[in-house]
Amino acid sequence: MEHGFLSLLPPLLAILLAITTRNVVISLFIGIFAGQVILNDFSVISAFIATFDGIVALFSESWITKTLIFALLVGSILRLIVYSGGVAGFVAFLTQKQQRIQSKKGALLLAYIIGLVIFIESSITALVAGAVARPLTDRFGASREKLAYVCDSTSAPVCSLIPLNAWGALLIGIILEQINTGVITGNATSLFFQSIPYNFYAILTLIFVLYIILSEKDFATMKQAEARAVPINTETETQKGNLWHMILPLAVLIITMPIALYYSGKGDMLAGSGTTAVFYAVIVSLLFSFFYYWIGRVMSVKKWFDQVYKGASDMLPIVVILILAFSIGQVTKSLDTGAYLADLASDNLPMVLIPVVVFILTAIIAFSTGTSWGTFSIMLPIAITFSAASSEAMGFLIINSDYLVLVIAAVVSGGIFGDHCSPISDTTIIASMASQCDHISHVNTQLPYALLTGVVSAFLFLIAGIILV
Repeated sequence: MEHGFLSLLPPLLAILLAITTRNVVISLFIGIFAGQVILNDFSVISAFIATFDGIVALFSESWITKTLIFALLVGSILRLIVYSGGVAGFVAFLTQKQQRIQSKKGALLLAYIIGLVIFIESSITALVAGAVARPLTDRFGASREKLAYVCDSTSAPVCSLIPLNAWGALLIGIILEQINTGVITGNATSLFFQSIPYNFYAILTLIFVLYIILSEKDFATMKQAEARAVPINTETETQKGNLWHMILPLAVLIITMPIALYYSGKGDMLAGSGTTAVFYAVIVSLLFSFFYYWIGRVMSVKKWFDQVYKGASDMLPIVVILILAFSIGQVTKSLDTGAYLADLASDNLPMVLIPVVVFILTAIIAFSTGTSWGTFSIMLPIAITFSAASSEAMGFLIINSDYLVLVIAAVVSGGIFGDHCSPISDTTIIASMASQCDHISHVNTQLPYALLTGVVSAFLFLIAGIILV
């Protein structure tokens, strides 16, 4: 690769600084600037200009702009459902009227169940789980770090296991491209669905999260966070609570998502745009809340706009982090960081080791770049080519389809694993936002759990590779 080892320095620098300084914004900016220094032949002035030009250029990408507006407007929705008394009403329903949730375990289980049920889009999964469960976890003394872990570790895994969403569209599309170019043969949708039982990291993560909730046996930094947590008396800005003021706007948000996917995919939900779908789902939900709250005299037009603006302003720090996370992703793409890492592992790799190496390599790329989707785009073609080149058909046909779907699953698992561990990941940032948890605290407390699950997953990919070769 043109930049070689230097391509690893910007993301690694950003990650190390984020962990040591606990200031994600400065760390990301330094990583971006370092990458631009390399890209601009070590000219500091050119790198400085390119850094800000690159940030401005992000807004030419419609999916990035929609994601940022989505983040702002989600803040507005969360503010509205709190101010309207929706969250207070829901909490009262669960704790007082119905006696459903009376413990920390129950509050965390609520977040877990929401994470399983809402599999349309990972960001919405984390945001809804955090918004609904946070008052209850606060009341019963669960740490914000624990809630962030539950939100983060159910969102992406469940979306990858029930891929009737943009995740499925992306992954099936990449596999289809490999079929169309003659690298492999078969049906892309069938191959991807066959890979789901081998998605070890996603499956183990969902099982492990449930075990941690039910057993209450925390360890490492999460145990310390739980020891520090104390019950918080959650109060809202209104005296009365009505659970429908929360349920209906969120229901509209969730129901609009598959409709928008179907519409943007021109009749094929799996071909729809995830960013477009979440963007319009949030807008429709906001419009619904406006008429619902106004007609029901929950709040005046002026109050509604006040809460929309306040909610959006609450999200500004997160949006800044997302912008910088996207920017460093563009820098690592320009530096060919992922391709360089893949190239290091591509020589003389035995078939039996390909699944576990692909899993580990994909995790490293996702960790370094902060994006699972970007990593899928890099690694799926490479991993499939690795598999094909190592087969008897010499790059044109995989005879053992079980082995091929195992490699596909290794990419998906590795992407989610690395993304979970990365402090510059947008999904990790959104989970912190949903739980109102310090971002680096979330990373530090989730990391031991993710690493344990990742090590077990790597072992399973090794065993599966031995069995299927």
